[in-house]
Amino acid sequence: MHFRAKFLGAAGTVTGSKTLVEAGNHRVLVDCGLFQGLKALRARNRGPTPLEIEKLDSIVLTHAHIDHSGYLPLLSKRGYRGPVYCTEGTRDLLQILLPDSGHLQEEEARHAIKWGWSKHRVPAPLYTRADAERSLALLRTVPFDEPVEVAPGVKAQLGRAGHIVGSSFVRLEHAGRSLTFTGDVGRPLDPIMKPPAMLLPTDHLVIESTYGDRRHPHTDALDELEAVLTRTFARGGTVLVPAFAVGRTQHLLHLIADLFEQGRVPRVPVYLDSPMAIAATQIFFDNGIDQRLDAEQLRAMDDVASYANTPDQSKAIDMRSGPMVVISASGMATGGRVLHHLVRFLPAKENTVLLVGFQAAGTRGRTLEDGVDEVKVFGQYVTVGAEIAKIEVLSAHADWMELVQWLEQSKVEPRRVWVNHGEPGAADAFRRRLRDHFGWEVEVAQDGETVDLR
Repeated sequence: MHFRAKFLGAAGTVTGSKTLVEAGNHRVLVDCGLFQGLKALRARNRGPTPLEIEKLDSIVLTHAHIDHSGYLPLLSKRGYRGPVYCTEGTRDLLQILLPDSGHLQEEEARHAIKWGWSKHRVPAPLYTRADAERSLALLRTVPFDEPVEVAPGVKAQLGRAGHIVGSSFVRLEHAGRSLTFTGDVGRPLDPIMKPPAMLLPTDHLVIESTYGDRRHPHTDALDELEAVLTRTFARGGTVLVPAFAVGRTQHLLHLIADLFEQGRVPRVPVYLDSPMAIAATQIFFDNGIDQRLDAEQLRAMDDVASYANTPDQSKAIDMRSGPMVVISASGMATGGRVLHHLVRFLPAKENTVLLVGFQAAGTRGRTLEDGVDEVKVFGQYVTVGAEIAKIEVLSAHADWMELVQWLEQSKVEPRRVWVNHGEPGAADAFRRRLRDHFGWEVEVAQDGETVDLR
């Protein structure tokens, strides 16, 4: 009875995570993500569904980030009615992330119609908030470490991955053979998240490579953030942080609270301007199984920022001037309220736009990181006068050495390994690292490729 996997996303790129696993006559999709970044990738979201929906038994999600889950409402809209297995933490986050994704797409379509910047004759969202809300009924929660049958003869077991609340690696077993997907792997010494659990024995392994060619700097995040805030406040400026609503936002609030408490920077207004990030922060507070902060640290995080829940509260921020900090989604500046703040704060030289995570190719965040004189927002070019800063050490992804050490500690000995979820250079560099360090048979996952799990 055959056992094989087909890579439908996150192969040659860091977004659009989808892998179809065939076990005999049954099919399980691991992750169901949207493509982000380059236009050619985003266009794939609107293309034909890359699998036969009626033959799909189930979906298993590693975590809630949109590049791993955001295609689910579209799959549901196109007729999928089967179960979607995930952890409780992932379920809680999806209840805010997926409807917000639909809302942002509706807003973008409305804005394009109003201002006429879309090339489409009638701009339409990929899916709506209502579509996303309907897809939530498919979610089925699974406790960490407890096997569950996700298709006849196919069992899944989810282990803590330490990346964000609810994130997991997924081990599938069929007819005595096993395949593990790492999903996105967190860092061993993350200040707010518990470390990844050890991998279970596996015959085959699919592993991420977001930072497959890089080490995170051996610097202190507090020191780096202090330096950025201090020099910006000295100019009378605003620090605008495009931040991922889940994970990075909570890390930033923790660090800012520490800097204020230690008197290392003056207490200035801090605004968290993202209803999704506000809701995700509450989930972080409520989810003790994944995070490592104590009650006092959580209170300090909660007190450090003013929350902008409504559009009017968001607009009011742009009427103010620094010194202040504005944290707003999205983390790669691809959409959301941060775009309005970029229009407001990006042109002025006293301000700083602080990037705090990986910026995929084709995103505004990558464009700013690469250094440009202007950037396109809402169909218009905005001058880049502000300082563009980046703090690499805030990443929630393990770097290549941390991944290798995790694999060593897990004592896994897979027959074959596929590297996915990385840009081409990073994925191939990590492939070589794994081959040379472990002597494993390692390949970079190719888009559309089907591999036999012998």
